Amino acid sequence: MHYFRVKEDNSSLYTGRVEGRHKWGLPGIRNCPACKASWGTDTRAYPSVDLTPVVTLADFEEPRAEPIEEYERLCELVRPLLPPGALLQPGAALGPLVGRAQGNFGPLVAPSSWGVLLQREALEKLQAEGLRGLKGCGTQLRFRQRNSPELLELEILPGGLLHPDCLPPNRKPPCPRCGRRGLTRPDDMLLDASTLPTQSDLFRLEDFSTVIVCTERFVEACRRLGLDGVSFQPLPMK
Repeated sequence: MHYFRVKEDNSSLYTGRVEGRHKWGLPGIRNCPACKASWGTDTRAYPSVDLTPVVTLADFEEPRAEPIEEYERLCELVRPLLPPGALLQPGAALGPLVGRAQGNFGPLVAPSSWGVLLQREALEKLQAEGLRGLKGCGTQLRFRQRNSPELLELEILPGGLLHPDCLPPNRKPPCPRCGRRGLTRPDDMLLDASTLPTQSDLFRLEDFSTVIVCTERFVEACRRLGLDGVSFQPLPMK
């Protein structure tokens, strides 16, 4: 099996643009008591999560940094609502993508390097091909045009790691309290074959959440069906 990174297609002639963020999110961490770092990122998203049952919903509406104790408290409120296999991190995005969209969109859309949208017809075609792990979630995007497409966001669960051989040999272990790794993603990535999931054709790396990976089955189905709008970069593994 071969694997590929799913990225924006800078050569595409599609003009579609999306501006928005997810409806809710966890706060970042301010001054972790163990590693002293302040950090958070919304590159791990779970658009299927509905937080409306949470009484203190306002705690998830404004991006901000909080002491780690408050972050951990909010994690426990969210955890029962997560899809199986989900991992949390400071700043994790939750709920539907809200914002504006305009232009001409292809079947697949990568508004960022860590998210994938697609039109409903494209999702149905891929699912009919038997591809595994594809879950489309509704968005709340306002279009500036008539005859706008229905764009869904793929909920991409974590799975797989980079191989230690492509990481700095003197790297420190993750912070035992907040989990921060403090590593820059290497330019030449090498997947750790022993960690890759076997039940999904699309996943997000556990250790570098900006990297979305798909199988060759996913790439072949997209090419056979004429589903364009993103690019596929081969990733070696060991």
